[in-house]
Amino acid sequence: MGEDPSALKEEGNKLFKRGDLEGALSCYTSALELSACQDQSAVLYRNRSACYLKLQDYSKAEADATRGNMCDIKARFRRAQALHMLGKLDQSFLDAQKCAQLEPKNKAFQELLGQLSAQIQQKAVQLSSTDSRVQQMFDLLSNSSAQASDRQKAAQNLVVLSREDAGAEQIFRNDGVKLLQKLLESQQEDFVLPALRTLVGLCTGHQPRTMAIVNDLGMDRLCGVMGSATSAVSLSACHLLQVMFEALTEGMKKDVRGKDEALLPGDELRSMLRHLIDMLPASSVSGPGRDSAINLLVKQVPRKSHKNPDNSLSLWVIDQGLKKILEVAGTVPEVTGGPSLTDNTPMSCSVLLSKLYDDLKSDRERENFNKLCEEYIHSGLESKLRAIQTVSALLQGPSDVGNRTLEMSGMMEAVISLCASENVTHQQVAIETLIHAAGKAKRASFITANGVALLKDLYKKSENDQIRVRALVGLCKLGSAGGTDFSMKQFAEGSTLKLAKQCRKWLCNDSLLPNSRRWAVEGLAYLTFDADVKEDLVGDTNALQAMFHLAKSEDKTVLFAIGSTLVNCTNSYDVEKPDPQMVELAKYAKQHVPEEHPKDAQPFVEKRLLKLLEAGVVSALVCMVKQESPALTETCKECIARVFLALVDRQEARGTVVAQGGGKALLPLVSESTDVGKIKAAQALAKITITSNPEIAFPGERVYEVVRPLVSLLALECSLLQNFEALMALTNLAGISERIRQKIIKEKAVSKVEGYMFEENDLVRAAATECMCNLVLSPEVQKLYLATDSDRLKLLVLYSGEDDERLRKAAAGTLAVLTGDMPELCTRIPSTTSHWMEILQALLLSESQDLQHRGVVITLNLIQAEKSLAEKLMESEALEILSVLAKGGEASYAPVTRAAQRCLDLALEYRLIKSYEAEANGTSAP
Repeated sequence: MGEDPSALKEEGNKLFKRGDLEGALSCYTSALELSACQDQSAVLYRNRSACYLKLQDYSKAEADATRGNMCDIKARFRRAQALHMLGKLDQSFLDAQKCAQLEPKNKAFQELLGQLSAQIQQKAVQLSSTDSRVQQMFDLLSNSSAQASDRQKAAQNLVVLSREDAGAEQIFRNDGVKLLQKLLESQQEDFVLPALRTLVGLCTGHQPRTMAIVNDLGMDRLCGVMGSATSAVSLSACHLLQVMFEALTEGMKKDVRGKDEALLPGDELRSMLRHLIDMLPASSVSGPGRDSAINLLVKQVPRKSHKNPDNSLSLWVIDQGLKKILEVAGTVPEVTGGPSLTDNTPMSCSVLLSKLYDDLKSDRERENFNKLCEEYIHSGLESKLRAIQTVSALLQGPSDVGNRTLEMSGMMEAVISLCASENVTHQQVAIETLIHAAGKAKRASFITANGVALLKDLYKKSENDQIRVRALVGLCKLGSAGGTDFSMKQFAEGSTLKLAKQCRKWLCNDSLLPNSRRWAVEGLAYLTFDADVKEDLVGDTNALQAMFHLAKSEDKTVLFAIGSTLVNCTNSYDVEKPDPQMVELAKYAKQHVPEEHPKDAQPFVEKRLLKLLEAGVVSALVCMVKQESPALTETCKECIARVFLALVDRQEARGTVVAQGGGKALLPLVSESTDVGKIKAAQALAKITITSNPEIAFPGERVYEVVRPLVSLLALECSLLQNFEALMALTNLAGISERIRQKIIKEKAVSKVEGYMFEENDLVRAAATECMCNLVLSPEVQKLYLATDSDRLKLLVLYSGEDDERLRKAAAGTLAVLTGDMPELCTRIPSTTSHWMEILQALLLSESQDLQHRGVVITLNLIQAEKSLAEKLMESEALEILSVLAKGGEASYAPVTRAAQRCLDLALEYRLIKSYEAEANGTSAP
């Protein structure tokens, strides 16, 4: 069958009829790869289109139906269905009309045609109404004599209208772009902001409109608006350009046909990127505008996934713009002149450089990147300061490149010599470079040998606090080289605590500028490897609140330092427990063995978590997640996810975390973080979902966003604890509504849950069965149990007889639901195992009321389903057990009594037993 497309097609048809859509899809796809016959391929495409329709993947359904033969009425009808669901009503109507003409009596064709006619008419009415409203707004905005407040309100109304498809189309068709251009040229913030937001509505998800708007407005004008010194305007323009990028790149990914083939937007994309690159060194661009341009390059240039082989945009940007990025990165405005920068610009440049370098695929590409960096630095060596500042930016970004440039002849000596300069700015740049360089062991040893005395001298003798705080951080970093290893300390006993105390003092010093106070946090990020420092910091409420205040400030460069400090304080870093035998061998061989600090024991960690919660750590983390900045890197997001996971590990803290917005803040972290960070964030969501009402923790549509991260934890690379917590959380979600169950099914969770029902671990197996108990409330999952070639039903029956009470409850509950909703399954239960009657009787005799109730409901369902099953039950000991349960008693459970009585009543109706009265009189039942 594996090499015969016809056999594969037939197998696909069988699987489709059984409801195994994924299996059918696989068969049709394999058959298409083997098929050499055009007519056969057309049928296979048509059949695969039907699978995609059922799976609600309407774009693929449309594409496959089109690849089929359009003379085939089934293929055309499937395309009409797909187009209908995609909202392409006019195209769908044409296909449906053609089908109805060919088969006028076909009810399905006529029904779809009727639906489309009604929807097209409704849309026409809506467009007419929208057109009227759009025209009113245009008239007001064009009327210069109208009151300013009315014109501002009209501008805001356009924003609202642009968010609807009909409104966006009417604004665009009625030359709204020209009007919006005039609003942009007005340079009045009250009109510029609504104009930008309206353009966002016009461009979102719409490639043709976006391309037309880019051509009409021109990138020069858009970049000029983004270069505005007004932060709100710059951010809005940045958002608009981001939406434009997304619309164009999505357009490139989609299959296009016919006249749309001429609209591929590659040239427009490169034109937009060239304008952004040219903005970077331009003196006319404001600091916030430059940051926005860098932010856009960070988001739009590197590949979103390394599975995509095309990194041509990154290579193009490196070729066209790397030197311009390095020019901004090496700027020290106080001395070297050049473009204006914000406090966040150097860090943003470092992140962009790192992203570009990470996106390279080969040694040749990386060597070219290194060569360009070295050439730029070498050409600027006449200005040592600019060269060293550039090296500093590289050390914070692609550190391998930074370390290589640091090895250039005389570079390290130049750094040390600048430290001894009398110029404060020179000292500041050199010390920061030393701090970043000390991250590599080889460099740290060089600096320890050559720079520690210098740093100590600067710290003690300098009269400038900005120099002293940076020198202090350099000492902190060198002093923390042993990490969390209690037995490896670089400095004398007590020195680390003294350094930390000074860091906390500067952190709380409001007279210091924020960009200097953030260096105090940087020092604590290194020193908090030491548990004594953690205890002192967490006990200092003023220092904590000062740190949290910085987390909410405009200075984004502090985010990673705060995240690292909190990870250290909460011990949420990964620690591998060494094998005891290896430890003994290491001691025997006189090798160094790391030691844990006594204050890193669990009781100390729990107290620190409680103090952090009381100090307001959750609100700080929530603000950090909301920051729109390249400084909020994936690694930084991983730190935040780790801290959240540590906080919600204590069940008592979960309510506080949710109440302060932690649940909402975790959602972006599951998609925009490192791989480890995504798992940590997903696990934190699972813990919250287990113990909190999901509809309260994640109100509205947000509850549906929780499903995918939870399903991602059902993977082999995740731990059993993560699997278990994900299953528990999904159980809670599946019990809420059919819509959520459909979302879980769409994420392909059902097969994964079934897999964990075979897990050896008792808790995981029971949790998976509980999850299935709620999932079978969905008719789509119930149909899976109708398949005669699977052991799904048998597994539930056998699990209902297991010793583990939790597993028994889950399995029996699932059986109760299935046998109640699908009577046809009842007749198959006796064939699952010869022990089915014993298992059922054991449930009825259980001391647990829950198990007893499940048992009597299953029995009732079996009796109701078929008389022959009722006969088997009444001939067994089940009759006696049901008689006892039906009598009830003081300790009885009312639902059990009622269900047992109903069983006996049905048996009486079937004339399988006599009534009590008839038995007493010696007569048969009526």
